[in-house]
Amino acid sequence: METFRPQSEDRDWIRQAWIKIIRVTLGLPVEPLGFEHLPAIGRVPITSPAALRSLAKLNRGKKYRTRIKPFDFLLSCHVKPFGYPPEVDPEKFHLVAPYVPDPECWVDLPWIDQYSGKQYEITTEGFHGSRGVARVKTYGEVLREYESHLGAKSADAKGKPSGKQTVGLLRRRHVQVERIIYIGKESNRLEEIEAGVIHSPESVYTEYPDPSRDEWQTRILPILKKIPIAALMRVSGRSRSMLVRAMAGRSRPRRKNQQLLKSILHRLGVI
Repeated sequence: METFRPQSEDRDWIRQAWIKIIRVTLGLPVEPLGFEHLPAIGRVPITSPAALRSLAKLNRGKKYRTRIKPFDFLLSCHVKPFGYPPEVDPEKFHLVAPYVPDPECWVDLPWIDQYSGKQYEITTEGFHGSRGVARVKTYGEVLREYESHLGAKSADAKGKPSGKQTVGLLRRRHVQVERIIYIGKESNRLEEIEAGVIHSPESVYTEYPDPSRDEWQTRILPILKKIPIAALMRVSGRSRSMLVRAMAGRSRPRRKNQQLLKSILHRLGVI
């Protein structure tokens, strides 16, 4: 097989990957693909000052034309669940490196944590990370995860959501609109979530609630008011004062408390 370059126009590697998945499912013999040992790397543009600041050490002392600049591309890798170095917080750790198209060089690049600016090494060997070294996923591991990944948009033959054990012909799930939420243009950073640069979708959403469509005010609160405070205290574990203020409309519960009270109504079968 020729040198694997995922960003090139040659997409034959995708065909090879699908053929292998199908053969594994049918119990047919397969051979490792030529790129399975390589770290699974994505390409992301530098679109925020925070991303550029994390690369300050790499730019230090370089002339402008050789520096990494806004809207240049970076490489982004994906750390395995137990692959994080023991000294880091997995929720605030993401490695990037200068864009290099040659896959054989990726392991040896200077990988920088976007949150701390510290430099780390990466490896595709072993089961976990070590001090200063992150164990990242390979393309082979990503493909094996994809073989049984959840298809959120698909339903099985009985119309139920598909799961990891679902086999056979899938079909589209029916969608029923429950409520409408207006979100700001910050959602265009969802590409960074897909690349793993941002870990939580909530950090890029800006919601603009419409009072006439506010689920808490129009749907949840009217039903909660019909339930005795003592009963709500017992099943929710929340204080009487918080529940009284919420029921009277004097304050709005925090998001986690709203979700808790909504889940209670679901369990009771009233919504």
